[in-house]
Amino acid sequence: MSNPILQLKKIDKFYGPINQGFQAVKDVTFDVAKGDIIALLGSSGCGKTSTLRMIAGFEEVSRGGISLAGREVHMLPPAKRKVAMAFEGYSLYPTVTVRNNIAFALKSSGKSSTAVGKSVEEIAVMLEISEILDRYPSSISGGQQQRASLARALIRDADLYLLDEPMGQLEPQLRTLLRGRIKHYIKERGLTAILVTHDQTEANALADKIAVMEGGELQQYASPEEIKDAPANLFTGTFVGEPPMNVFAAKVTTASDALIFTLQDESDLSFPQAAFGETLRSRILAMGQVMLGVRPYAVRRHASGVQARVVANQWLGDQSHIAAEFAGGALVLVEHDRADVAEGSDIAVHFDPADLHIFDPTTGAAVSHGAKIAS
Repeated sequence: MSNPILQLKKIDKFYGPINQGFQAVKDVTFDVAKGDIIALLGSSGCGKTSTLRMIAGFEEVSRGGISLAGREVHMLPPAKRKVAMAFEGYSLYPTVTVRNNIAFALKSSGKSSTAVGKSVEEIAVMLEISEILDRYPSSISGGQQQRASLARALIRDADLYLLDEPMGQLEPQLRTLLRGRIKHYIKERGLTAILVTHDQTEANALADKIAVMEGGELQQYASPEEIKDAPANLFTGTFVGEPPMNVFAAKVTTASDALIFTLQDESDLSFPQAAFGETLRSRILAMGQVMLGVRPYAVRRHASGVQARVVANQWLGDQSHIAAEFAGGALVLVEHDRADVAEGSDIAVHFDPADLHIFDPTTGAAVSHGAKIAS
């Protein structure tokens, strides 16, 4: 990436003495291009909020460096970094109105009171908080406080906008509406933003790139499409995606012109060897054991498939989610039409080599996607 606006360089965060205390963030490195929206995605305790707070300056960097707009900023106080942040805990000033909370950062910018007022009104309309501008933070709901905090951050002139779970308190319909508006607002102005979220839908809807984190480590940093189609490892493959990726342990052998994956219940998945290519075949045969992954949307019912027994069939209004006992474990498949299969019935399922993900069972690293060697 040429001339990134933000660079994180081998960032570590210890709570307690270095190498002795709890390490919340481990060797995180990535660049952010100007105008991009980045999502830090992961479960609670994965290190995403600690990473965001180090960028903002509210947490000290234990090791490593952060540069923003060509300046080394990791030793600077928050006020010197030219960063705007919307906190998960809102942090509104309780003694002034929502209007003045939002306008606070602009009043020292040299803008006229008329221009400040117009900017506040515009962002309030976008975030659906016009009717509460003259109320105090203690008199409004958590969701309204969250939007006021978001407005106060987005209205500022900053090199970087940091959004910590920016819509976690909102009802689903409003959250869906505001995602599109916020993305348009950021993109239209060429702003650069990083958001922390545990919501995959939010990350996919807003972000140009997603940084998947677990155990304080960066698991993958890529576009939403790449993370879905080519997860870097078993964790990312199973964490990102709804319903989650199906995964099965398998032993790999050959017979005649077939490549055979023997599952835990001794059932076989057999594919033409030519579908995998010589280099990939040699690699997975040398491994002997692999983890097979397949997305629920890629599982097909087919007369020539492997047997599975249905344990649940849920119609969700636009798709059927079928759960089945398969290969000594569980399998989920998704169909876009209403599926006429009863609980306890037997079905046959088929996997196409183009839909398979293969992972190293020891390291979890991706070996191949769609019968092509993982890069």
